Amino acid sequence: MKLKETFEQVRQAAKHLALMTDEERNEILRAVADHLIYNKVRILKTNAEDLEKMERTNPLYDRLLLTESRLEGIASDMRNVAKLPSPLGHITKERTLENGLRLCRVSVPFGVIGMIYEARPNVTFDVFSLCFKSGNACVLKGGKDADCSNREEVAVIHEVLTRYGVPTAAVALLPATHEATAEMLNAVGYIDLCIPRGGRKLIDFVRDTARVPVIETGAGVVNTYFDKDGDLTMGKAIINNAKTRRVSVCNALDCLLVHESRLGELAELVAPMAEQHVVIYADAQALSSLEGRYPLLEPATDESFGTEFMDYKLAVKAVASLEEALAHIDRYGSGHSEAIITQDGQVARKFQLHVDAACVYWNAPTSFTDGAQFGLGAEIGISTQKLGPRGPMALEEITTYKWFVEGEGQIRP
Repeated sequence: MKLKETFEQVRQAAKHLALMTDEERNEILRAVADHLIYNKVRILKTNAEDLEKMERTNPLYDRLLLTESRLEGIASDMRNVAKLPSPLGHITKERTLENGLRLCRVSVPFGVIGMIYEARPNVTFDVFSLCFKSGNACVLKGGKDADCSNREEVAVIHEVLTRYGVPTAAVALLPATHEATAEMLNAVGYIDLCIPRGGRKLIDFVRDTARVPVIETGAGVVNTYFDKDGDLTMGKAIINNAKTRRVSVCNALDCLLVHESRLGELAELVAPMAEQHVVIYADAQALSSLEGRYPLLEPATDESFGTEFMDYKLAVKAVASLEEALAHIDRYGSGHSEAIITQDGQVARKFQLHVDAACVYWNAPTSFTDGAQFGLGAEIGISTQKLGPRGPMALEEITTYKWFVEGEGQIRP
């Protein structure tokens, strides 16, 4: 299988997108959102075909699942992206040299962005909306688990692009094969930037294999520390929301660290999660505090910590100090999102400065790590690397810049 012709078509489509006005892009985004809702029955039908092939107990099942309300949310996010200011054409630096040359640094599209993702059909629309708004064409490589859903979604997008005379190659969906992944990662000269979005295994493979530039998004091993000065009522709500709002997403809570002086209240702190049938894997101290007071309890093992559960499961560990909590996060965290619950501002600030993560919360759940929640419209992924963008990646993060240099015949001596 050779995809060179596809990549060439996408490259040409990117040139078309770069010349469109922001008003034209916004009109098309709104039209795709409307067309999505108009065709929700056919999208849900193909999604059901994908779901039939996956066990409900699979942690990826919830990520794969589309519903009417989720489609409404996707359409709403797309309309919100259309409302955002264009990230293009911004002058970020400007100066005139002594010789009269005028320099101007201007934000422009990357060109072609490649996206590799697993059982997440919502990503298809998210990536399209952000790439299209920022003048980028996109090459999508979804997993086989969501292939029916992804193909129907791209068909919906293509129908609108055709209506507006935009090349459909602006959004290309590759076959759901390992061979297509290999060609995509080696598409030097065609793909300007590749972003993997999925589990640790996928991300490591892309980073280690790609010959095109990669921005690494991280698996979310997420911790929350309940400090000795944490508010119990606030803590109950934050921890329950972080764990149970949606367990399959990368910002879901995986490990609760509790100051040992608050172990007497631990059962009350985690009580709301029992209603959601969350299994707790507790270390010796936490286990002693919870025995007979929490229904779904197991002793923790070494594997309990540093695991992204993507399920109704939670590790709990007692710590003697803030420093011990920080050491645990240093060892087991993935650099995604971490949180502290405390009424002590000095402790909170020390936590935020010390923790090495893209998003560090104080008295709020990690469930907010999301491009739409951050007011970015949507996200193309959560970057956990430090070179380039970090945290939710939206419009500004998928643009680059070029220098415009204007002269009047000057020559360099």
